[in-house]
Amino acid sequence: MVLTNRQRSDLHAGIYEYLISREGEAFQQAAAAFALADPEAGKKEIAKGGTTTLLEKKWTAIPRLQKKVLELERAAAHNLKIHGHRPGGTDNTAIRRMLPRFPASHTLQGHSAVVLSVQVHPVFTVVVSGSEDGSIKVWDHESGDYVRTLKGHTNSVTNLDFSPTGTFLASSSTDLSVKLWDFSTFACIRTLRGHDHTISAIRFLPTAPLITNIISTQNGDKNSVDVESVGSQYLLSASRDKTIKVWDVITGFCDQTISDHSEW
Repeated sequence: MVLTNRQRSDLHAGIYEYLISREGEAFQQAAAAFALADPEAGKKEIAKGGTTTLLEKKWTAIPRLQKKVLELERAAAHNLKIHGHRPGGTDNTAIRRMLPRFPASHTLQGHSAVVLSVQVHPVFTVVVSGSEDGSIKVWDHESGDYVRTLKGHTNSVTNLDFSPTGTFLASSSTDLSVKLWDFSTFACIRTLRGHDHTISAIRFLPTAPLITNIISTQNGDKNSVDVESVGSQYLLSASRDKTIKVWDVITGFCDQTISDHSEW
């Protein structure tokens, strides 16, 4: 490594300062010889007696920096064990699996009954949980903070699903209803009814935006749904009544009922 002129000047000044600050004739002779070799070194301000010289400060800083580097390396290795399963890393030599690893980053508690469903938001650091207490809770899974509770179902929430864009959340319940929530306002904009038994599962059907900017301005419908923003026009629900229903999220109507199963 080649020193710049300024770095070389500072180094020489530090050496001269150290030599001149030491007691003993040999140090003084060495300082005088060094000053002859580089007259500029002796022109800088010299530390007074009892003051730590610049060379000593830099020398003792090296072990401190080495210790700090070791601490950061240990912290990085620990974080890799916890978060190494997450995608998006720059290391292409290792295949990271989307599997949870011990220890847990957070433990989210707040439901008063068994949690039946959990869904992670496709865009934001948000996770939702549905419980037998009939509520849906929203959490920030990065910080572990509780955000809010969505209430509307009168019985256990069995399943949850985000729309492909994350703008809407669908929930199913043993109260025989499916609810569609606007996740920007946390308001329930649709309640879909038609099943005769517990609804076990719901899923948005990802589709190309067949219709765009569907806004019922003429009727002043505040609960209108924009297919382009949702990323899906249809929602599927499966029930213990042995049927699968296809719902149009725009109108809220059931477009088709599939009843070919003999058991739920």
